[in-house]
Amino acid sequence: MKKLVQLVLIVFFTISCSNQNDPKIVIPVDAKPILLKAGMEKRVNQDNEFAFDLLRNIITSSGETNVFISPLSVSIALGMAWNGANGQTKTEMETAMKMSGMTPDDINGYYQIMQSTLPEIDPTTKLKIANSLWYKNGFPVKANFLKTNSDYFNAYIKELDFSQSWAVDTINNWCAKKTNNLITKPLDKIDANNVIFLVNAIYFKGIWRKQFETKNTSEANFTNELGNEVKVNMMFQRDTFAYAEDAYAQYLDMPYGNKAFSMTVILPLDGKTTTDVLNQMTADTWSNLIQNMPTKEVEVYMPRFKTQNNFLLNDPLKNMGMNLAFTDLADFTNIADASLMISRIIHDTYIEVNEEGTEAAAVTIIEVGVTSAHPTPVFRVNKPFLFVIREKSTGVILFIGKMGNVAKY
Repeated sequence: MKKLVQLVLIVFFTISCSNQNDPKIVIPVDAKPILLKAGMEKRVNQDNEFAFDLLRNIITSSGETNVFISPLSVSIALGMAWNGANGQTKTEMETAMKMSGMTPDDINGYYQIMQSTLPEIDPTTKLKIANSLWYKNGFPVKANFLKTNSDYFNAYIKELDFSQSWAVDTINNWCAKKTNNLITKPLDKIDANNVIFLVNAIYFKGIWRKQFETKNTSEANFTNELGNEVKVNMMFQRDTFAYAEDAYAQYLDMPYGNKAFSMTVILPLDGKTTTDVLNQMTADTWSNLIQNMPTKEVEVYMPRFKTQNNFLLNDPLKNMGMNLAFTDLADFTNIADASLMISRIIHDTYIEVNEEGTEAAAVTIIEVGVTSAHPTPVFRVNKPFLFVIREKSTGVILFIGKMGNVAKY
């Protein structure tokens, strides 16, 4: 990746605007590239690797036909939690998030730069990235953890009475406000052992640089993954776009606004599937592809579509190497001097694509709770048993036996 990176992230989109042929519309000046600090392009590459891996794992674990996620939202939320992890728990999180070769300050600085520069790079595109940290009233969260999330993630931090019925509504209302009411109820409940919620919200609304005209939209067939033909509203335009082909797919890059953001559509070739394409995709192949796409005139047929998803990310992230964080053995002692674990990671998304552009949103909620209290064990010797008499300091066994029957005496 170049130090000057024109970030082409599938970040999450939508739209509403007048037709491109309207003479009042002024085509915006092309965006200037975001200037990353030395070495941070490495983290972009890692985040993109995380994006493809996360998508593959969610497709596999969910079984859903339509899967839409915001890897940036998940990465930012996990980044907040990562600052509270220690030991093997932290190492496993780094494995799942593809983190390597960077200092904590570099990693946090990367998240800080992304959140401060991405929303400003295209004045014609609405992009909002917001974070919040909610903790149970009276729970002793460490000051350094709160400060890190405030300084680097600009998180809204709020102590909240989780026992009140309105606590869920309070967090959901924050999410709704930050996603332009596209995602209104991502959190369903607060359990008694929950002590912290780390939340990221992303909202995107972008106007195509080259819009489709509604008069060119007509009904057409779409063959779904089961091989069945269904009717869709197919948009059409002929124009110049960045376009490429390889042995797996065709790739079309459609920019928004001042070209800072774009949607790259990947269409598998005949005989190939989306799974085939994803299985060979890496951050490096992706980077090489988008940096070397030539422009040419293309006839584009694109269906209008919208979808929304709600995923529990526990299993996909476990499959990516993040296991301890979800168990009683988790080490989040940088958050508090208490036995904490991640109980759920909720990911809620929405996208709509039409002639004018794209509107999308995502919310990621990391639910942190105290580890479950183990029930008092019951040891009822009412069946045959073995026993050992030993000297404890040396471990030497003095007696050993089995009782298959016990007589009353």
